[in-house]
Amino acid sequence: MSSPTLLNRLTFRQLQVFQAVHRQRSYSRAAEQLGLTQPAVSAQIRQLELALGQPLFNYAGKTLHTLPAADTLAHSTREIFGQLSRLEMNLSDINGKISGELNIAAVSSAQYVVPYLLARFRAHYPEVHVRLKVCNRSQALERLTEQQDDLVIMAMVPEDDRLVVMPILDNELIAVVWPEHPLLSMPEPSLADFARHYVLMREPGSGVRNAFEQMAANQQVALPHCIELGTNEAIKGGVMAHLGVAVLPRLAVQLELEQGLLFELGLPDFPIHRSWCTVYARERFPTPVAELFLSFIREHLPDYRRHFQAPSSPLPSHGVACLPMLAP
Repeated sequence: MSSPTLLNRLTFRQLQVFQAVHRQRSYSRAAEQLGLTQPAVSAQIRQLELALGQPLFNYAGKTLHTLPAADTLAHSTREIFGQLSRLEMNLSDINGKISGELNIAAVSSAQYVVPYLLARFRAHYPEVHVRLKVCNRSQALERLTEQQDDLVIMAMVPEDDRLVVMPILDNELIAVVWPEHPLLSMPEPSLADFARHYVLMREPGSGVRNAFEQMAANQQVALPHCIELGTNEAIKGGVMAHLGVAVLPRLAVQLELEQGLLFELGLPDFPIHRSWCTVYARERFPTPVAELFLSFIREHLPDYRRHFQAPSSPLPSHGVACLPMLAP
């Protein structure tokens, strides 16, 4: 197999399809991600295997397994697309406009802060195309392991030297109840008192749930009365509807607290303090756009922190009209 053969037979589309299949470990999920049919994905992989002269994947039952050639190709493909991203950035510099793609995954609790980070960034770099995937902590860790995104924004980052971590904003988890809840009239309510009520919680794998369960375990408090709801917004609505009590990020309920629709309940060892962080794998050198975004966040962190620590208020204008730039 000679280099000219590969140069003549490989296409970027094949590599893009391969990368999706390798990350998703599924032809059907890769097809859904790329907006293709499953037969089209299968055809691209067959053509790629013919060009390489080696099989890449093998089905055992319903499970898709990667073969050694696939793992080798995955590493090279990341480098190829990384170089293309750098080329796009360099060409943008020549034109005087920064462009490219920024793919971010964020845990659901961070959805209250990430849009602010992105809005100010895009006000400076409107040619950058942003994709944001919101998921729970378990899914974020999976995406981080598979290097599906340029950056992951999450709290409770595992201690791992293979990760590059930058703390950005505080994430306080607080106990919330509805107005006139009986716990509010207790002089010193405990976590055990809180746990006697129905506690609304996210699904297993949620970072907020993990942090709360860890706190309960440390205080040796059982949580026998749990109602699982799928999102922080559903839980917030559930508390206001008197369905139960909950532990939620302060930023998720800040407006409701200010309007008196919810009340913070003071409990021992609360709030639970965590930090949202940007995270990426050390072996995956950030793309130029991701590097620019990280640098932008570092530069503007004091402004972001002041905004989120203050009472809710509209952001000052940062010179963006939320309209696409039209070519002359």
